[in-house]
Amino acid sequence: MSTVVVALGEPQGTALAAALARDGVEVRAVVAPEALAAVAGEQRGDRADGTLAAALVGAEAIVLHVTRTSLTGEVVAMADRIGARIVPLCAEDAARRLASGFGLMAPLGVDVDPERLARALGAAARFEPVEPAPRQGPGVIAVWGPAGAPGRSTIAAELAVELSRGGRHVGLVDADTHAPALALLLGLAEEGPGFPAACRQAERGALDAAELTRIGEPLPGAAGRVEVLTGINRPSRWPELSERRVAAALAACRDWAEHTVVDVAAPLERDEEIVSDLDGGPRRNAATIAAIAAADLVVAVFSADPLGVARFLRGASELRALAGSTPVVAVGNRVRPAAVGVDARGQIRRTVERFTGIRDVWFVPDDRRAADASLLRGRPAGLGAPRSALTRAVRRVVGEAVLPPAPAPLPEAGRRARGGRAPSRRREGGSP
Repeated sequence: MSTVVVALGEPQGTALAAALARDGVEVRAVVAPEALAAVAGEQRGDRADGTLAAALVGAEAIVLHVTRTSLTGEVVAMADRIGARIVPLCAEDAARRLASGFGLMAPLGVDVDPERLARALGAAARFEPVEPAPRQGPGVIAVWGPAGAPGRSTIAAELAVELSRGGRHVGLVDADTHAPALALLLGLAEEGPGFPAACRQAERGALDAAELTRIGEPLPGAAGRVEVLTGINRPSRWPELSERRVAAALAACRDWAEHTVVDVAAPLERDEEIVSDLDGGPRRNAATIAAIAAADLVVAVFSADPLGVARFLRGASELRALAGSTPVVAVGNRVRPAAVGVDARGQIRRTVERFTGIRDVWFVPDDRRAADASLLRGRPAGLGAPRSALTRAVRRVVGEAVLPPAPAPLPEAGRRARGGRAPSRRREGGSP
């Protein structure tokens, strides 16, 4: 039997509650739609008072008449904290778009049949096991880069868009505990539940594909399906992204999306373990460390200039120690020959290979026009400028380094003629 709170104006709220009770649904309270927003605004943890706050504790679902004042980021976050699904009732298209923007389940009409609503409540209260999505290539891709704003978030967003081509489902996660930027970069609401809510649900064992879809925010215009889990909206919230929570949330993402691109922070050191007396206490860099440990592929982004290369070389040894045997693809971003000299790509590639052993080095040009237009519109260049040099370069990285095509087998005669050696292949995105 489902236990719900009905947030619907009178007299419809009381009539609907009575009909739900006849269908075996336990209605804990009937309130005005705006009452939830009022409680969520007062509630910081468990400080809400009154009958409604008590009724919300233990509720499996909230039936909510969606308006701009009744459905807010704080209401969604409160529902996440108490583990309740929001079942939206919408009277107009604007309300449906709002519910969709918060990743809620398919909305019902305000005059919904009680029997149909009871069935929807039963489905909302269950966490159905989901078969893993068919996948080719890396399931979790961590996008890291050294300090100095090399363009990690930009490259992460562009990778997600390109990976979605062909109808793929891609998750884009902001796990940066120092300077989260995906919400600002993509013009999304920072107050949504996002990745912190996914981490809390994962710790409770209540995170599945349906919940991730509810929490995620869809990125309009992508060729496939890109859903964004935004990051913390205040730096002080970093303890919410603990190592155990992040690892559990990314494990759930494997069964949710074909590919999950994770934008992480620059610092890799474990200095807190040296200066803190707390055994197992919070570590600000734990989210980055957990994401790299969970990744099937690490994309290391650095600024393709002398300072950016030097910073990358300093952090590469720590990155390799954390990544272990996980493949690392290096991406030199914003290539400007004037900053490096003759044969800029060749010089950078030889330097990176000499000091880090990384041979897979790819380059993205300094396409300022496409990058500025992307920032202005709040859309990745892959959606707003699909023919730009920036988009073409990232597309090469995806097509040849992240999801390389399987090599065609040589005929037996061809193998004998070549003496058993594999044919050489010139990489457009990686070779000078």
